[in-house]
Amino acid sequence: MTFKVGDKLPSVDLFENTPADKTHLPGYVAKAEELKSKGISEIFCISVNDPFVMAAWGKEHDATGKVRMLADPKGDFTDAVDLGVDLQILGGKRSKRYSMVVDNGTVKELNVEPDNTGLSCSLADRIKV
Repeated sequence: MTFKVGDKLPSVDLFENTPADKTHLPGYVAKAEELKSKGISEIFCISVNDPFVMAAWGKEHDATGKVRMLADPKGDFTDAVDLGVDLQILGGKRSKRYSMVVDNGTVKELNVEPDNTGLSCSLADRIKV
C-alpha cells in the first residue's frame, strides 16, 4: 500500500527538542582543556546517529576543537564494544551512556551508566586520569 494524496495522516507519536537536563556533551566541552591538561589527547563523542546530526550537535554545543563528534550510523562500534541498548523511544538501537579512557588502543577506564541513559558515573568530572 502506498501513501497518497487524499489519505489521512497516521496517528503516530513524534518528538521535538531534547530533554533540557542531559548535560553529557556540554560537560565534556566545558572540561576539555582541563582533561587535556591531565594528559587526555583527544575527546570523542560517539553516537549511533548520522554524521549530519553529529556535526549539528557539535556545532550547537561549540564542540569544535574540543570534542570530536563521531557518527556510528549502523552501531557497528557500539556493537563491537557490547554497549548497545534498544531504546524504542529514541528509534531503536542506541548506545548506552558511558565514558571510556583509552591508551594506545587499550581501555584503561570504563564507566557505564547503570540505567543505560543516566548521568551518574559517565560525566566529565568523574573521569580519573
